[in-house]
Amino acid sequence: MGKACLLLLLLKTCGIHTEEETKSHHSWETQWEGDNSQFPSEAWKQSLPQSIIIGVRKGGTRALLEMLSLHPQVAAADSEMHFFNLDENYNKGLGWYRQQMPFSHSGQVTVEKTPGYFSSFKAPERIHAMNSSVKLLLIVRDPVERLVSDYTQILHNRKAQHKPYQSLEQILLKNGRELNTRYKAMQRSLYAVHLARWLEFFPRTQIHIVDGGGLIREPLSEMNQVERFLGLETYLGPDNFYFNQTKGFYCLQARGHQHCLDQSKGRPHPIIDELLLEQLCTYFSEHNENFFAMVGRTFNWC
Repeated sequence: MGKACLLLLLLKTCGIHTEEETKSHHSWETQWEGDNSQFPSEAWKQSLPQSIIIGVRKGGTRALLEMLSLHPQVAAADSEMHFFNLDENYNKGLGWYRQQMPFSHSGQVTVEKTPGYFSSFKAPERIHAMNSSVKLLLIVRDPVERLVSDYTQILHNRKAQHKPYQSLEQILLKNGRELNTRYKAMQRSLYAVHLARWLEFFPRTQIHIVDGGGLIREPLSEMNQVERFLGLETYLGPDNFYFNQTKGFYCLQARGHQHCLDQSKGRPHPIIDELLLEQLCTYFSEHNENFFAMVGRTFNWC
């Protein structure tokens, strides 16, 4: 086991990727990585994350992680770990969790992303127990848009698996009128309820709120704020982003290579009844105001 780990470490240091790594990582990322040859092999190790993207689901977490990955001081875990929200993973222990992290050197911040953490009852306390000073990133978007995006992903998966499905109206409207507030996608959009649990364990200063809408419209401005929050050198610039007219959102570029999020991102939403949208906006309005008060800023939602 020890020799195998040493071999993997040497391969990583030399810029050589195993077949498994090649399959699980975005190939474009390896094309812009800086020269790390000044770091000896013993300087590379797998570390517990110093920063975690905790949510929200369908809020732009993948885009945020990939933009962060452009920064040479960031070592990002490519897969969602679901360590702190799933007992079967958490019971494997921190040693197992550490082994899932990318190799990094002392000048890098290891970042993990699992949007399921935000709405988890157990994740805040568990993450605090691992590292009470960890820096948390929370990206949010209009809760109604997030709900529809959440439903759209479920709808796509059920269609792909040839399973029966219901329209959002059928799911959300009981007796054709009353909102079904127990629907999981509705619950995930109650940002104030979930954030309150995190604030029981972490000070507000350790949780940076990323505007998901702002990340779409002006990614550089949002990412510069993230750089400052994480204590990174200012690195990202206008040349790292370009607007893709076909996709309708910004894509990434570095050292002559370009990359856009995969086809599952930016998937067109089904048409939703206008009266239902109005009901949803009314329902979320009070929750949104509570969230605005908690984070000390407002968003142009609904």
